[in-house]
Amino acid sequence: MIILAIESSCDETAASVVKDGELVLSDVVRSQVEIHAKWGGVVPEIASRNHLVDTIPVVDQAIAEAGVTWEEIDAIAVTQGPGLVGALLVGLQVAKSLAFVHHKPLIPVHHLKGHLSAVALRSPTESQPATPSYPFLALVVSGGHTAIYRVNGFDEIKVISNTLDDAAGEAFDKVARMLGLGYPGGPVIERMAAGGDERKYRFTTPQIKASPLDFSFSGLKTAVLTCIKRHGSLPEGEALRDLLASFQAAAVEQLVDRCKSAIKQEGITRLSVSGGVSCNTLLRCRLTKLMNDLKGEAYIPPKRWCTDNAAMIGAAAAVQALRYMERGPHHRDDTLNAKSTWHIAEPPEIVGL
Repeated sequence: MIILAIESSCDETAASVVKDGELVLSDVVRSQVEIHAKWGGVVPEIASRNHLVDTIPVVDQAIAEAGVTWEEIDAIAVTQGPGLVGALLVGLQVAKSLAFVHHKPLIPVHHLKGHLSAVALRSPTESQPATPSYPFLALVVSGGHTAIYRVNGFDEIKVISNTLDDAAGEAFDKVARMLGLGYPGGPVIERMAAGGDERKYRFTTPQIKASPLDFSFSGLKTAVLTCIKRHGSLPEGEALRDLLASFQAAAVEQLVDRCKSAIKQEGITRLSVSGGVSCNTLLRCRLTKLMNDLKGEAYIPPKRWCTDNAAMIGAAAAVQALRYMERGPHHRDDTLNAKSTWHIAEPPEIVGL
């Protein structure tokens, strides 16, 4: 099965052609990072306008790079939510139009289920990666989401923990903004923290009695701000490296600590990790070490499929498409709309011609 997938939930315009839910024939991502950098974060109106300009060219490029024709494409997948509603609407309208014109089934996909499916992806030159068997635990960590899920099946997902305030990626962005380092914060902090002393500043891991598995990054962010004020000016050189290394280590420690607790609570030693923050090398290393110490297994996609992309949407759609085809004839639903919020446990919608 060959699926054309479209992703436009935030500030990346992406399209991909995926075969059999794993083989990535093309993966095109047009980022708006430089556009939004001067604002210190994503501006929804600007993101939507750029999706309007970029979506069709990105789709055309993805089809051309995959070397497939419209006749060979079996279905079209698109992110329905959650995300920025204006940005989502652009991708949805393009996908609905293409499905109508080319008489293809349309498969709306939950963005986070896309992240959970990214571990299965491979390029034509790569062998099939190992994927976790059910049940497994999944850490999804990005600028908009930080949560741990128990995944009993594709449509059987339970939220184990969530963030009480900032998502981890949001905390990285805000700390970078405090220090005048630009946007996005994650990559620049990781780069500038290299060589720093992560024990220079003692940032503690929050303990939340009412919900011990939940995350909280607001206190860590405030602690960094306090250090900056005590310094008297924005730190530079070694002082800056030490502060960034200490912040990064504290953020990673909290993520690892909560995963360890969730594994103990659920009795499952298979952990999937995805989302933009999972590109962080320190996090990848320490979660891998954790699972090795516990004699478990960590499943982390290559970095190119941790950030927002359409290939992961195609992988998730393949599961939905196969299940849907078993149900027989299908119909078109022109009322399909964007979902800015969408609980991951809510059943997916599948529509088509």
